[in-house]
Amino acid sequence: MAFVHLHLHSEYSLLDGACRITDIPKAAAANGQNAVAITDHGAMYGVVDFYNACKKEGVKPIIGCEVYVAPASRFDKTKSDDYTRYHLVLLCKNQTGYKNLIYMVSKSFTEGFYMKPRIDMELLRSHSEGLVCLSACLAGYIPQMILAGDFEKARDYAVEMDSLFGRGNFYLEMQDHGLRGQKEVIDALSALHEETGIPLVATNDVHYIKRSDSDTQAVLMCIQTNSKISDGRPFGFETDEFYFKSSSEMELLFSKYPDAIENTQKIADMCNFDFEFDKLYLPRFTPETGEAPEEYLKRLSYEGFERKIGSGEISFSEKHPESEYKERIEYELSVISKMGYAEYYLIVNDFVNAAKRMRVPTGPGRGSGAGSLVAYLCGITEVDSIKYDLMFERFLNPERVSMPDFDTDFCANRRSEVIDYVSQKYGKDHVCGIATFGTLSARAVIRDVGRALGMSYADVDAVAKAISYDQTLEEALKGRVGKMYEQNADVKKLVDISMSLEGMPRHVSSHAAGIVITDKPVYEYVPVSVSNEMIITEFTMDTVAKLGLLKFDFLGLRYLTIISDTEKQIKEKNADFSIENIPLDDKKSYDIISQGKTEGLFQLESTGMKKLLTEMKPQNIEDIVIAIALYRPGPMDSIPLFLKNRQNPETVTYKNDVLKNILSSTSGCIIYQEQVMSICRELAGFSFGRADIVRRAMSKKKSGEMEKEHDAFIFGEKDENGNETCSGAIARGLSKEDAEEIFETMAAFAKYAFNKSHATAYAYISYRTAYLKVHYPCEYFSALISSVSENLSKSAEYIEEAKKMNIKVMGPDINESRKTYHVVETKDKSKAIRFGLLGIKNVGDAFLSQIISERNENGEFKTFIDFIKRMSAYDINKRQIEALIGSGALDSLGTKRSVLYSEYEKIIDLYLKRAHSMNSNQLDLFTIGNISQTDFGVENDKYDYPDIPEFSAKEKLRQEKEYNGMYFSGHPLDDYKEYTEKGNFSSIGDILSSFSEEGIDTGSFSDKQKVDICGIITSKTVKPTKNSDSMAFAVLEDRTGEIELVIFPKVYSSNAHLVMKDTPVCVRGTISAEEGKAPKILVFEIKFITDILNSSAEITPAEKPKYTNQNEQQATTKRPETIYLKINEMSGETFDKIINIISIFEGTTKVIFYDATRKKYEKYSRAVDIRPNMLAYLKELLGDDCVVLK
Repeated sequence: MAFVHLHLHSEYSLLDGACRITDIPKAAAANGQNAVAITDHGAMYGVVDFYNACKKEGVKPIIGCEVYVAPASRFDKTKSDDYTRYHLVLLCKNQTGYKNLIYMVSKSFTEGFYMKPRIDMELLRSHSEGLVCLSACLAGYIPQMILAGDFEKARDYAVEMDSLFGRGNFYLEMQDHGLRGQKEVIDALSALHEETGIPLVATNDVHYIKRSDSDTQAVLMCIQTNSKISDGRPFGFETDEFYFKSSSEMELLFSKYPDAIENTQKIADMCNFDFEFDKLYLPRFTPETGEAPEEYLKRLSYEGFERKIGSGEISFSEKHPESEYKERIEYELSVISKMGYAEYYLIVNDFVNAAKRMRVPTGPGRGSGAGSLVAYLCGITEVDSIKYDLMFERFLNPERVSMPDFDTDFCANRRSEVIDYVSQKYGKDHVCGIATFGTLSARAVIRDVGRALGMSYADVDAVAKAISYDQTLEEALKGRVGKMYEQNADVKKLVDISMSLEGMPRHVSSHAAGIVITDKPVYEYVPVSVSNEMIITEFTMDTVAKLGLLKFDFLGLRYLTIISDTEKQIKEKNADFSIENIPLDDKKSYDIISQGKTEGLFQLESTGMKKLLTEMKPQNIEDIVIAIALYRPGPMDSIPLFLKNRQNPETVTYKNDVLKNILSSTSGCIIYQEQVMSICRELAGFSFGRADIVRRAMSKKKSGEMEKEHDAFIFGEKDENGNETCSGAIARGLSKEDAEEIFETMAAFAKYAFNKSHATAYAYISYRTAYLKVHYPCEYFSALISSVSENLSKSAEYIEEAKKMNIKVMGPDINESRKTYHVVETKDKSKAIRFGLLGIKNVGDAFLSQIISERNENGEFKTFIDFIKRMSAYDINKRQIEALIGSGALDSLGTKRSVLYSEYEKIIDLYLKRAHSMNSNQLDLFTIGNISQTDFGVENDKYDYPDIPEFSAKEKLRQEKEYNGMYFSGHPLDDYKEYTEKGNFSSIGDILSSFSEEGIDTGSFSDKQKVDICGIITSKTVKPTKNSDSMAFAVLEDRTGEIELVIFPKVYSSNAHLVMKDTPVCVRGTISAEEGKAPKILVFEIKFITDILNSSAEITPAEKPKYTNQNEQQATTKRPETIYLKINEMSGETFDKIINIISIFEGTTKVIFYDATRKKYEKYSRAVDIRPNMLAYLKELLGDDCVVLK
């Protein structure tokens, strides 16, 4: 008796199913089952991978889904006493069934989502054709009604579904996992079958392959629900029977119902759906002129050609004559037309030019598409592929199997506008994003499983930290993890379970750039879902392409925004400026690049790149192209050889002139993918298509293909008819030994070779940022800092860099600031950068728009009274004004911050009262005429402010930090400059940038590296450990950024007096870097900022300070017996800071406090050692008159 599993949840039933796609058909084959179904919960994410895996194993794939059905309408999204959803299994019989299923699954997300994606009976009634339906598990409607004691409802529903799908297409599904209620349901289903004749089918609700995997699946469910395995087995999985059972096990389990077993094979025989991977579904583009797409593209190309000649963008030379351009145009157009991609070009051209019309900053090109001359002439790219020897065939050639791919960069802030344009032009149903899956990577799965197992953070962290970012768990077991695994049973269990889950999908999200455009609604081709309110395909980028859909990459690039914002500010003074017209041979620009002064430059600011640039000394765009291509994982290994060859060109030898022509521009090194293709073509006679295949095989290390191409490269090759397909290197004059050497060298480099077209397009952006930085530094840094305004550490880093270039960055000003950072002219006519008002907390964009509008219409605000008077007509509130005062934005109005803080509420109330009175309908003309300004406490818009001392410099800094997120009038470390400059301290900004998400690791700092840093503690949190000890988490800030400190109990217990807000400290610790998170410092030593440098250059173990030399010196002079400290109250933040200082400088001088509130003296229990820096700190806290020595 044959059996087929028809109810199975793969790993794409996210954090629920534990069946790996590749294991499912293997399990079926091992059990002698000729088919198997996939029925993931509510979605079809894995069906194509499942289909391909089954075909590979010779097992018939059955495509299906266990859908959720709303109890009423899918549009009803209110909770009721009924279930919010029921389960139902749908299987595809044919193409019609697949179309109906993906339509319903799509609508379940776009229309029916309520906690889960839901369809309803309306959809089922109109889309049941071509589907087999099973009544599902205990969560199905029929089992639920049976368990509720309502057999009549169960029968009525069964009869309706049988009628809906047709006899033989609806089955009553029996399951037995030993769960409560299942026996009752089986008996009732049997009775229902006898009464109605509706056939039975037996299934196992498969969630894992082997019985022994049940604990693994339980852990997976715990990860999903954020619970622990100790809480008990997940609901609904109380037994270990949810595995891929053998046919004999299922026959035995349902021996009373042999028809239910036989019907599984009957259903499998009915299901005969196959995916089609050999069709293309290109979107349509109809030129408004009525021309054919091919003719329209040709006209656009030649019009662009003439235009660029006229503007000087294209200039002919002996190397690149006009004839070369025309031949290339015709060649590209013929390939594009022959392959049917004219409309593809026109669609890209349309949205790129639409973006430019909307003034959305657009990149010069990206990826291999920059190698197309036609793309350049149409305006898709800005890179002349002839001038830079870029290869069109890397993008498109007649033998290319995969789809071409234009990647386009847009301003990160306005990318959505271009997507909206495309949606409106082609229809919202025709445009959507693409799914991508976050997976349980090695480190991540260790942490997730550790939490589910209830292990301590420290134990799990130790294992996770022992795994490198790019390692698998199998690889990690060969290192430190292996020793932990062997020595600790808990670690062994942790790793074993983690390995069984590693690589499984964890969640779905939208691809950062990919967009699909189709000629029909997307859901007619693939199922769609929703991620963060964006409709996306349920399949990944590669799968979508295999199914014949065309992907477009709309990428958001921050540096395009920076360049655009810089250009706008420049145009305020120089209306004719255009970034597209800057010279490409500017010496000053190449000088700063060659000197490594590349902070804030696109692709060039990392430490390692700076080192390469200073040794390489680029002199043109081509040199920047090489640097960008070289400084990447893999190619970096050849940097020493490249630099050696570049600096000693006479030592470089080539096997022949052909190789010299290909490699001389890169000093004999293979750097570009295009060079690999050229070598194959020129030395061995390969076609463009085959050369591209070789490049791909080498880059992916496909040994079988490599061996075949190796022989063809050296000896040549003929087809089955004896026709030569390639001549081979020997036939072209190379010796076998030289040919072998060239192929091996090519293979070694090709593994990491970079796309020259992409590097060239990005080199343009890099050069433009250099040009702007050197010629318009204020405008450039203004835009640069604005682009990272939400990242305080990066902002601080760039502000410090601006200061090094003598650019003043000033705080907010109500009369000068715009919303973002902007260039202003100072009193001495020099340029400076003003902080943007949007950076002030608690103010809000709407109110700022009102301020700027009022300022533009009626002039600058003259006084605080003038400001309140004019702004009281708008939506003003006290919280906003308090923030403006504290930020320093109102300092220029001439009234001290302390005074404004004292009076602003009264003044706002007065003017709001006046505004209310003037607008009141209760006032007549006579009353209005008799209202006096003095009635509101203001006469002639003047206010009698009280005489209040201004805040201390330190208090002003505190306010600036609170409201602006950074300091402008100084920095708390300024008082300790003599100490910070003497110490060999690392910059927090440098540490943070070493682990930034942009680019590759700079190499300056690495995980587990020891560092010394100093700064001000800005916050701390104390937490108990499982041993009831206390540990602390603090934030340390220097001028360049802030970083979290992790202070374990042993260090914290002896240094708690130092770990206080606003305390200046020096710290020694190790960097702890975790993937996707900002680095932290694990502290093992901490001291007061002045102590370290006074004692020694090295940080010594934490202890109470001893100052031998100074103590000996003080022995010769008379020490003060008592220090008197006047303080307003014997509690609070200031008092705590004083106690910290006293505990640090323990000595013999008595301490007596004078409580000014109670007018009472109190002797403190500890004595202090009087030190100059300690005295200075106390006087800063309390004031000079409040610290007296006797």
